[in-house]
Amino acid sequence: MRATSTSVFTGLLYTLALVLIGALITALLLSFTNIREGSLPYFTYAINIIGLLLGGFITGRRCGAKGWYYGGLTGLSYFLLVLLIGYLGFDVPMQLLTLLYLLGAFFISAIGGIFGVNSASKRY
Repeated sequence: MRATSTSVFTGLLYTLALVLIGALITALLLSFTNIREGSLPYFTYAINIIGLLLGGFITGRRCGAKGWYYGGLTGLSYFLLVLLIGYLGFDVPMQLLTLLYLLGAFFISAIGGIFGVNSASKRY
C-alpha cells in the first residue's frame, strides 16, 4: 500500500493533464471543422468525465485499497480546484447546481477508483 496523499495528487495531475489535452483538441476541432460552438458543453462534460474516471482509476490502482474513497477524494480535489479557479478568476457564484457538480465529480472518480483497485495486481 503506497502513500495515499501522493496517489491522490498523482490522480489529480492525470485528471488535469487529460482535461487540458482534451480542451486543446476541442479548440482545434472548433477551429478547423464545421462543429458548432453549441455542442461545446457536450465536449466539456465528456472530457471532464473521462479525466475524472482516469484520475480515479490511477489513484485507486496506486492505493490498492479503498478505491471509492481515494478516487472520490481525487474528484473532490479536482472540483475544489476548478471551483477556486472559477470563483477567483471569473467571479462565478456558488449555486445549487455547483453542489450537483461536486457530487458528480466525487461519484465519477469513485467509480474510476473502484475499477483501479480491482485492476491492481494482488501479490500474496
